[in-house]
Amino acid sequence: MKLALIGATGLIGRQLWPLLEARHELLVLGRRSSGAAREKLGAMEDWPGLLDGERVDCALSTLGTTRSQAGSWAAFEAVDRDAVLAFARAAKAAGARHFLAVSSSGADPSSRNAYLRLKGEVEGALAGMGFARVDILRPGLLLGQRQERRVAEGIGQALSPLINLLLRGPLDRYAGIDAGLVARAMAVLAEREEPGLFRHGNREIRALAG
Repeated sequence: MKLALIGATGLIGRQLWPLLEARHELLVLGRRSSGAAREKLGAMEDWPGLLDGERVDCALSTLGTTRSQAGSWAAFEAVDRDAVLAFARAAKAAGARHFLAVSSSGADPSSRNAYLRLKGEVEGALAGMGFARVDILRPGLLLGQRQERRVAEGIGQALSPLINLLLRGPLDRYAGIDAGLVARAMAVLAEREEPGLFRHGNREIRALAG
C-alpha cells in the first residue's frame, strides 16, 4: 500500500514509521527529518500541498502537542485540529480510503474540558469526511522517552505504576500505556479493510499490539 504519515518525529510516530516502511511504500510529511526513506519537509501549513500528485491508500496521524508546548490555545488548535484535518482532507483528495488518528481517552465534543472537547470535535470531523474506514486510537497517558520536555506528563509517567494499580475495570482507559504499543496497534490497523468507524481504547490497543 501507499501510506502517508504526519507526526513521525513524535513519541508514537518515531516508533511507527519504521514498522510501516518495512511493509509498505511510506511518505512522511514533516517539519524536520524523521529518518524515513521518503520524506517531504516543509512548514505545517504546506503539508496538504505536499500531497499534490501523490496517490495515497491510507493516511495516518500521530501529530499532537500541548497548550504549554504550543505557547497558546490558538497555536495548540492549529496543530491538534487544523493541521490534522487539513492533512486528512488532502489525503482524501489523493485517494485515501482509510484514515487513522491518535486522539485521547475521554475525548468528547460535549466535554467541559477544552482539550477533550477539541479532541472529540476532531474525531467527529474525521468521521464525516467520507473515508471508507476511520480508526481512532484513544490511549491513556502515553509512556515513553520524549525528545521534548513536558513537565506534567513527566510527573504522570513517574507516578504511572502506582496510578495504574488504581485504574482498574472501566477506569483502565485512563491508565498509562507505552507509546510503542500504540505504534504497533496502528501498524496492524493500517492493514485492516473492513469499512466503518472504529475507536480503540487501552484494552483494544494492547490486544492489537500483541
